Amino acid sequence: MKMKLKSSIGKAALTASRQLARIPADVVQLTLRLGLAGVFWASARTKVTGALTISESTYFLFEEEYQIPILPVDIAVPLTTYAEHVLPLLLFVGFATRLSALGIFVMTLVIQIFVYPSAFLSTHLGWFAIALAVMSFGPGRWSLDHLIAKRQASHPTPEGVN
Repeated sequence: MKMKLKSSIGKAALTASRQLARIPADVVQLTLRLGLAGVFWASARTKVTGALTISESTYFLFEEEYQIPILPVDIAVPLTTYAEHVLPLLLFVGFATRLSALGIFVMTLVIQIFVYPSAFLSTHLGWFAIALAVMSFGPGRWSLDHLIAKRQASHPTPEGVN
């Protein structure tokens, strides 16, 4: 009886594993892009009022809580706020995807080192992992990067023309 149970559990696990392996890579790549974009977009929207007016509370946070020693506050605040808006949008549409993920990776590294060093396992490791996956595997076919590459492949530039 025990052997039969182990065998049926093993077969069920193998079947489930095979089914999960059939998840299309494009679905995974899109989900990775949107997941990473969503986290940083939500953060970006807390830093502004209206469309893109940086709030006073954002300056206060950078002066009192974040205290990033590598950049003065008057540079760090707009740079971070606008990067947190632009990079997620680029990830969303899949344009300059690998570079956008690299930008978010660097932002996460700065947050990890200077702002919230105790949040590595609970938060930042996940962001690092997603950013690395996007940098490594790219945006997938459901992206502007893919459409651009496909168009360039079908319309090659003649030799000698830059």
